Amino acid sequence: MKSYPVSTDMDENSEEPETGFMERQTTGEDRVRMVARQVSEPRTVNWIASEAEWSHEPTKRVLERLVDDGVLRRDESGAHTTYSPDYRRQAMQEAVRLRDSHRTVEELTDRLSEMKTQIRDWEEAFVVESPNQLRATIADETLSSAEEDQRRAIAREWEYLQQRIQIVGFAIREWDFLAPSADRPEASN
Repeated sequence: MKSYPVSTDMDENSEEPETGFMERQTTGEDRVRMVARQVSEPRTVNWIASEAEWSHEPTKRVLERLVDDGVLRRDESGAHTTYSPDYRRQAMQEAVRLRDSHRTVEELTDRLSEMKTQIRDWEEAFVVESPNQLRATIADETLSSAEEDQRRAIAREWEYLQQRIQIVGFAIREWDFLAPSADRPEASN
């Protein structure tokens, strides 16, 4: 995880090194929670502890609490136990957040169309059908490093948009269900 530097009020003669945001603004438990919620693939306790810059045992305790709370999922099927966000819960929370925002269902539908159009544009521009197919084009030896970097960035954005399309689509489909209870139409017998 990146450490984001913050400016300090020390003068230039100070011997104390500048500390990063992660070290100055958060506790070890806060950092573990941030790292665990942001992983894009299942990770081990050691990996999360390293990224959070905290020791193994307290990291494991925090992760287990997050599993108990339904925030994370634990997978013990491999050689090592891994943890990842409960994407179903995150998707539901995001759909509720979208419903509770001051956007209309029509505005969300427009955004959904924009995201799908962006993906179609990439498919046509690069003659590929998926982010991984786009990544595979990086093997082309005629590409500059800037072009390779651009394709990697587009592939990441493409994956992100695919996830957003699912969540926004769900929020639109379940618009009435996701409404706060005071806004729901009353059920008739």
